[in-house]
Amino acid sequence: MEPQLLHSVTDSVATVVVRNPAKRNAMTAAMWRALPPLLDALAGDAGVRALVLTGEGGTFCAGADIATLRGSAEEAQELSVRAEEALAAFPKPTLAVVRGHCVGGGAQLAVACDLRFAEEGALFGVTPARLGVVYPASATRRLVSLVGPATAKYLLFSGELIDAGRALRTGLVDEVLPGDELGGRVARFTRILVSRSQLTQAAAKEFVHGRADRQAHWAEQARASGDTAEGVAAFLERRQPRFTWSVPAPDAAGGPTSG
Repeated sequence: MEPQLLHSVTDSVATVVVRNPAKRNAMTAAMWRALPPLLDALAGDAGVRALVLTGEGGTFCAGADIATLRGSAEEAQELSVRAEEALAAFPKPTLAVVRGHCVGGGAQLAVACDLRFAEEGALFGVTPARLGVVYPASATRRLVSLVGPATAKYLLFSGELIDAGRALRTGLVDEVLPGDELGGRVARFTRILVSRSQLTQAAAKEFVHGRADRQAHWAEQARASGDTAEGVAAFLERRQPRFTWSVPAPDAAGGPTSG
């Protein structure tokens, strides 16, 4: 079975699946290269309002498929960073759904998502110290912002795996559920995401990522869109709002950015 990224769109939710079952869904060089253009295409699809990233079967992603990364360590890291940055910059909400191992490059991808839901029994590890690899600065910064300096150092210094309970306590994941409940919870939560204001979500994503300089831009977007008036009217009329603002295509001027 050829290693690849699978994708589908259902009810405004794009699902990207990492598939390399022979190596616990490790990312090959070709898969790292394929992720940024796939994300660009999904970001430009007006029918997509949220994205789920997961692994096929019982594993999220066991890292990079070292055998396919035959260039220098710097070249291999460049591929993973490019994919990580593309995922972090995706302008709509992203959710990593983790079963089994989420290790190395897999953890790098999960941390680049906005949120992470995990199955009980999942294991997490940031393992460059096992290979003598310098972890990318961008990935280190995201990890620190998520779990704090102490936990980031524990993970990076030791390369040890932690269980889902500890991942939840340290902020590495947002929810942990039994395996037979995870899929249903993800479906319910993504329905919530796609029902909410894309304008609010896109602005919040930028502000969380430090783009306070975009306050005036988003204020103008809110005035022009009419979404605020619609939200207030829907609240007063006790009905679901019909928001019309949508995320511009990635190459559109003034489109949201993040990092």
